[in-house]
Amino acid sequence: MKKSRLLSLLLTLLLTLSLVSPFALAAGESSGSDILDSMVVDAKAAVLVDPDTDEILYELNAHEKMYPASITKVMTCLLTLEAVDAGKLTLEQTVTAGPAIHTGIGDNASTADIKEGEEIRIIDLLYAALLPSANEACNVMAEAVSGDVASFVELMNQRAAELGMTGTHFANTHGYHDDNHYTTAYDVYLMSKEAMKHETFRTIVASLNYTMPATNLHPEERIIRSTNALISNFRITGYLYRYATGIKTGSTPEAGYCLAAAATKEDRNLISVVMGCEREEGATGSAGYTYFSESSRLLEWGFNNFSRQVMLDATKRDIPEVEVTLGKDTNYVTLAPQGEISALLPNDVSTEDLKYDYTLNAQSVEAPVEQGQQLGTISVSFNDQTYGTLPLVASMSVERDPWLYRLDRLEKFFGQLWVKVLLVVILVAVAFLVVRRLLFGSRRGRYGSHSGGGRRSRYTGSRRHR
Repeated sequence: MKKSRLLSLLLTLLLTLSLVSPFALAAGESSGSDILDSMVVDAKAAVLVDPDTDEILYELNAHEKMYPASITKVMTCLLTLEAVDAGKLTLEQTVTAGPAIHTGIGDNASTADIKEGEEIRIIDLLYAALLPSANEACNVMAEAVSGDVASFVELMNQRAAELGMTGTHFANTHGYHDDNHYTTAYDVYLMSKEAMKHETFRTIVASLNYTMPATNLHPEERIIRSTNALISNFRITGYLYRYATGIKTGSTPEAGYCLAAAATKEDRNLISVVMGCEREEGATGSAGYTYFSESSRLLEWGFNNFSRQVMLDATKRDIPEVEVTLGKDTNYVTLAPQGEISALLPNDVSTEDLKYDYTLNAQSVEAPVEQGQQLGTISVSFNDQTYGTLPLVASMSVERDPWLYRLDRLEKFFGQLWVKVLLVVILVAVAFLVVRRLLFGSRRGRYGSHSGGGRRSRYTGSRRHR
């Protein structure tokens, strides 16, 4: 028993010391994974996330302010599709491009040659915005959804806040540069994840090209093609990624080259975001577009080097014991986690790289203790990220010892202040009575014996007459 308590004390001490150390890594310090430490993305900001669980596999300046360029169009199309879902619009509905078609658009902006007064369907506008990145299509959709561009921009910011995009502010519908138009890599992920929930959006961003039907101002069909070189070889060749499923490119001189990319391999989905990439110096033709090569490299790295691993379950040992008072046959109980925590982790991570944080409800517990009774919690973390918390429950039942219980109740009863005061009062009263009896009892005895001895006897018999 003493050895068990000593071992428990040592384990608790070691745990405490480990928790005192900060989780943040100093410069040059290892994360505990060569896979993580060796990954470097050539971008100003980047993030790689599993959209099914929101688990972050990689991040670089993921919450720093960046310019999104045409990735902005993901939000514009998301709001348009949500308006369709709400019954405000239909995909086949025809709208007329108004005078605000070119709002906020400068020279040399990407376009699908949609003209003011052109009658065009909502579905065609969506394809135009997402494949060739037509800026004017976004303003037309904005007017269709909100009545005017300014109101739609307000809606964009409102929706961003609802999605938790805390580092984002939109100033226009399309992403043409504005100093007050910015976001973060992680916010782009949140927006892209939400958009990919829509089947129509997924179909569009996975398309190589699309044929726009003739309109009142375009008597001939138009073929528009994707700017995403992970999907299409039309404009830029050599970057096809067979697992890619979308999403959207963006580039301006201020933003650099940006790409939000989705991919599915076997039964796993990933979304990557790279922002602020630069084209390799001296590159010509299709060479040097690092935002495509870095995106596919990041996605493939995530698929190949991460797997779902159990971080914590009931098999976890070396957990501090809890002292049990008034127990029968034992004075401690062992604990075990209830449930399971698993996560996508680098394949080279072992249990020694994980950190556990224990919180006990109390250092001791009074019997009886039921098996499965929660007595604390345990959390697990890796590389400065906490992955979850589980209850710590008793691994066995401990009966109460009746004799020890009675003695404890007596001890607690007599330990109460009012009982102590009452006992003092009783003792004082008893002492007073004893002293009083001693004093007055001895006095009565002394006076009684003296008076009795001095009293003269009286003769009551007949006298003799002479």
